[in-house]
Amino acid sequence: MKEEVLIPPYEGRSVSVKEGEELCIIDVEGKQVGDFVCFNHRDTGEYVSPVHMRASLSSIRLKEGDPLYSNRRRPLMQLVRDTVGRHDFFFPACDYYRYQVDYGEENHPNCHDNLMKALEKYRIRPGLLPDPINWFMNNLLDENWDYEIREPLSRPGDYVRLKALEDVVVAVSTCSQDMAPVNGFKVTPLKLQISGGS
Repeated sequence: MKEEVLIPPYEGRSVSVKEGEELCIIDVEGKQVGDFVCFNHRDTGEYVSPVHMRASLSSIRLKEGDPLYSNRRRPLMQLVRDTVGRHDFFFPACDYYRYQVDYGEENHPNCHDNLMKALEKYRIRPGLLPDPINWFMNNLLDENWDYEIREPLSRPGDYVRLKALEDVVVAVSTCSQDMAPVNGFKVTPLKLQISGGS
């Protein structure tokens, strides 16, 4: 293993992953969503884009083998192993306004700020944060095609493993939502592990 990073509750961290290396995102205690953004390290104007992924994959679900497509419709990473099988790439990162408008809470920790702060380590300062992939988030469509947010299916030690197809910078936030079932009403750590790949 090349590097291991623990992401505490309500915080974010960023790592550099070289082409050919693999990043494992581990749900340490279970039921914890991880908001994930990914930038091309050589050209940070290119980043993983969920809206382009949905078009390129012709799907609203992620499965092993799927590339993570960029805003230029190129794969930057690939999902090579997934022990959960239920994730979201529709919802934006929670932000200041989410908690202020929907919950009347001022200055609640949020994924938008966590990710922006984490990206500072690599001097990445996007004018607009890309929408994330929300690993382990469990959303369902009901009979009316409306979303139902349920507790994640992930158990302690569940993970996704991603292979870098380019040199990338990844930032991950432990989702700060503790007022809805998103994380089972409790925010817990995530762990990042980088290995040399196969």
